[in-house]
Amino acid sequence: MLQKTKQLTLKKLTEEIQTWKEKRKAVILAHVYQPGEIQDIADFIGDSLYLSQQAAQTQAQVILFCGVRFMAETAAILSPEKIVLLPEMQAGCSMADMATAEEVAKKIKVMPQATVISYVNSFAAVKALSDYCCTSANAVEVARAVSPEKEILFIPDKNLGQFAASRSERKITRWRGYCAAHNSLSKKTVLKRKQEHPQALLLVHPECPPAVCALADYIGSTKGILDFVKNSQAVEFIIATEIGILYPLQKAHPDKCFYPASEKMVCPDMKLITPEKVLASLKTLTPRVKVPKEIRQKALIALERMLEISK
Repeated sequence: MLQKTKQLTLKKLTEEIQTWKEKRKAVILAHVYQPGEIQDIADFIGDSLYLSQQAAQTQAQVILFCGVRFMAETAAILSPEKIVLLPEMQAGCSMADMATAEEVAKKIKVMPQATVISYVNSFAAVKALSDYCCTSANAVEVARAVSPEKEILFIPDKNLGQFAASRSERKITRWRGYCAAHNSLSKKTVLKRKQEHPQALLLVHPECPPAVCALADYIGSTKGILDFVKNSQAVEFIIATEIGILYPLQKAHPDKCFYPASEKMVCPDMKLITPEKVLASLKTLTPRVKVPKEIRQKALIALERMLEISK
């Protein structure tokens, strides 16, 4: 009875959200790490940059981003004329918090000749200090675009920075940051999972430690993992990224089996947004995410340089 009541409540919430979405001329974006009920109400599901790009191409007047703050900032950078909403302003990113604009500015003074590449998982003010942005999908490509004679300062993820350095053969000074959900995954845990599922392919996000990446059958972004499964003849997979991605994988491939590399790979910030908060945000057009014009313009340059490389 409790489950049925919950389903009816969710159905009613979903209907109200759709009504208010149309009223506000809004588009709803959901990152693949979001809870399933949030992904189900979204117009677009994917990784952060893809979502912002899709929203920018729509005629929507309002972008409601179900993700974390740096993602909503990226949407605001690419769509300054639109209202950008983040239903829960406490949805942050511990990795992005590890590289403040003040700290990065100080480091740049110490390394004035370095080319600065910032992962999109950083705040707008850090992107504004960067020469290039990158995603987990194109970090290697962006690093390779930098002259071999130039040193690279890679911000903020040390693991993605190591992955980019090893594949690009560039000299990279890595920031000390990391994603807690990915960095906590150990080689021991993965080997145990592989022993439990010997036929499964191991798909790893490059935010994981190098020792885990070394065991992978495939290393790639969230989109890369989704595409790999879609194109693979294999039927069993161990997924080494935030467990939210299991929902779209299982939904798209009910005939395949997916095992989390660790049930502990959970981003608590990604689970803060609820259908109730989405509805309230659409009704009130709050909380809004805004990026100051000067920061937005500088950050946009770094993003556009990346996009030019990845054409």
